[in-house]
Amino acid sequence: MGRISPTDRDRIYTAHEQATGKHLIDVHDALRAELTQLHDLVDQVAAGEIDAGQARSHISQMTLRQNEWVLGAYCINYCRVVTTHHTLEDQSLFPHLRHAEPALEPVIDRLQEEHHGIHDVLERVDRALVQFVSVTDGMPALRAAVDLLSDALLSHLSYEERELIEPIARLGLR
Repeated sequence: MGRISPTDRDRIYTAHEQATGKHLIDVHDALRAELTQLHDLVDQVAAGEIDAGQARSHISQMTLRQNEWVLGAYCINYCRVVTTHHTLEDQSLFPHLRHAEPALEPVIDRLQEEHHGIHDVLERVDRALVQFVSVTDGMPALRAAVDLLSDALLSHLSYEERELIEPIARLGLR
């Protein structure tokens, strides 16, 4: 759990206090599951088990689908959800935590920097998907972009959970 203030080290949190942090983890787990599905689809396309059109169809049925991007313009599904999630954190959660506990400022600064970096990686995935459907051998670039997304996003989600779940329980959301 996140940074525990010395006075709160032995504190036991109620289910209500833990609920917001649990919700954050649930959202992160959904992002992780969709990322696993994306890797599986890329593997199926690479193995010739499905074509790009079928992969686009699978992506459009993913549980987190929210708008109209596709496997050439894929980020409408996954990229938009990640961007929306980060925007909500940047505009709502982080300002509250920054105000309530100034000691969290370095953590929040890092998380916001990572949000910008992940946005750049999401754009790279989108470009790689467009390239994949328009050139003969776009699979290496697509795999590299999805792998980079996995590395960046999974690291970010783990850090965020480690550093913020406890402060969220302690400080709540106002």
